[in-house]
Amino acid sequence: MLEALAYDIAAGALRLLTVDAASALVGALLRRIGPLTGVQRTVDRNLRLAFPEMSADERLALSRTQWENFGRFCAEFTMMDRLTPASGRIEVVGAEHLKAIVDGGGSAVFVSGHFANFEVMPAVGLAAGVNCQITYRAANNPYIDRRFLRTRQKYGVRYFAPKGIDGSRELLEALKRGESVALLNDQKFDEGLPALFFGHLAYTAAGPTRLALRSTGRLHMASIERLRGARFRVIFHEPLVLTRTGSRAADLAAGVDQVNAFIEARVRERPQDWFWVHKRWAPSAYATLGA
Repeated sequence: MLEALAYDIAAGALRLLTVDAASALVGALLRRIGPLTGVQRTVDRNLRLAFPEMSADERLALSRTQWENFGRFCAEFTMMDRLTPASGRIEVVGAEHLKAIVDGGGSAVFVSGHFANFEVMPAVGLAAGVNCQITYRAANNPYIDRRFLRTRQKYGVRYFAPKGIDGSRELLEALKRGESVALLNDQKFDEGLPALFFGHLAYTAAGPTRLALRSTGRLHMASIERLRGARFRVIFHEPLVLTRTGSRAADLAAGVDQVNAFIEARVRERPQDWFWVHKRWAPSAYATLGA
């Protein structure tokens, strides 16, 4: 409960500021403090796995930039109702893909990763008229989780925390009803499929690929870029057409590989926008780094 109270105080204080001021303030704070925390070790190890050619000074500079992005995201999350497409802060590329889904009355499986402020993407889909179930991982603290959900509800987005087989079944039923579903697919998932990410083993959730194979056969990929301050570009890419060979295991593995390749390409393009604080790779990958 104390954590929830602290969140209320911080969020209330930030909302007294403009979006730009709040974003810049917390971004600058995390840029200085982040590299001094224990999480910096994870950030540095991740960067060493992804970019082995990068020098220590380059890794530190990039880590500071990613900490600033993370701080900006934390501030912006408290005021997502001010970061909708109507705010004029969001540029949309590939909107025709959303229009095709809406006009066709069909469903879609959207996949993205933790880029920039990834909470902006659902608001764009909602504004375009896409009826979508958006998945998220519930916070460990139920009081904090309720506050997160209320924050998201302020800009009209419905979030759904799938749990086990029943959660997957609900998402599949949503697709059958003509609704779309959206998932982030760039975190470690111990029960996932072994796949390569930046050339290293990374267990990856097969859920999005499984849903697409059982419905449309396509994954609609999306990404977001931070342009300057609290302004963004949301990109809806050409859908990934999944292979259907009749071998469930092979088709799942191929789809997961496609997702990882997409995420890796976006990270290579704009590494400062990705959340390097995740322990993305398998323990065996980190073991190659030594002490």
